[in-house]
Amino acid sequence: MSEKIYDVIVAGAGPAGLGATLYARRAMLDTLLIEKEFDGGQILSTDSVDNYLGLPGINGYEMGMKFSEHVASFEPDKVTGTIEDIKKEGDLFKVSTSQGEYQSKTLVYAMGAKHRLLGIPGEQEYGGRGVSYCATCDGAFYRGKDTIVVGGGDVALEDALYLSKLCNKVYLMHRRDQFRAAKVIQDKVLANDKITVIWNARPEEILGNEDRKVKGLSYVDTVSGEKGEVTVDGVFIAVGMLPQSELVTNLVDCDHGYICGDETCKTSLPGFYAVGDVRTKQLRQVITAVADGANAITSIEEYLH
Repeated sequence: MSEKIYDVIVAGAGPAGLGATLYARRAMLDTLLIEKEFDGGQILSTDSVDNYLGLPGINGYEMGMKFSEHVASFEPDKVTGTIEDIKKEGDLFKVSTSQGEYQSKTLVYAMGAKHRLLGIPGEQEYGGRGVSYCATCDGAFYRGKDTIVVGGGDVALEDALYLSKLCNKVYLMHRRDQFRAAKVIQDKVLANDKITVIWNARPEEILGNEDRKVKGLSYVDTVSGEKGEVTVDGVFIAVGMLPQSELVTNLVDCDHGYICGDETCKTSLPGFYAVGDVRTKQLRQVITAVADGANAITSIEEYLH
């Protein structure tokens, strides 16, 4: 275990974690940033970001790299590894990783959320062979082909619109008779003649061919009980996210897996701050994630002093 005691450890290097790290270093706090893969988080796989002030239409990967480079210029300590355990002993947090154990006076938890699965036959079997959770990542593989998006929120409808620019035909399947997405996005989808909506439908099985690639999706009508099937080359799943809070549910109060915290990012455990998609909040966007990072460090400065 490292004998060094940091002022703050930031767990996760998405926009929220990077925002926190930037503000921590500008406040001259001794900071350790821990990330298991690449700085930038989910934004790296986004084709275009049009709602971040001052950077209209920027590519998500480019945005993530700009965030990372900005933070790196303030020279925080950095560990690339998987966090295995987090605990608090006395006034100190101890974070165990695949690269060793580290200590700090405060902790910013920025682990984000992961894609929710449908949990139906064929989903895992055809993962990467026609099943995808990121239209902007994999859409180009289906240029000129038929695809289906499962979901009814903003992400699902945005995925359908994106795929309609590339694919021959796009189906959009939702389990209810109305979408949850913003009205402006709904209007675009319903006006797009390349998108066919399948209402009141529950996916049952992802079907494959002899080459072990996706060939279709079977479903059941939730109203009539009738079964149906669509022939597609790709199935894009956009049914929500699961907060990555398993490591800390025994430490802090949570609500359906999301760590309870307000705009100060304080939690039920003194010295522990939750930021970004893993926190209870109304809006989960890049701009609110970065703001969480700033708010958390402001709270930490008050806590430390």
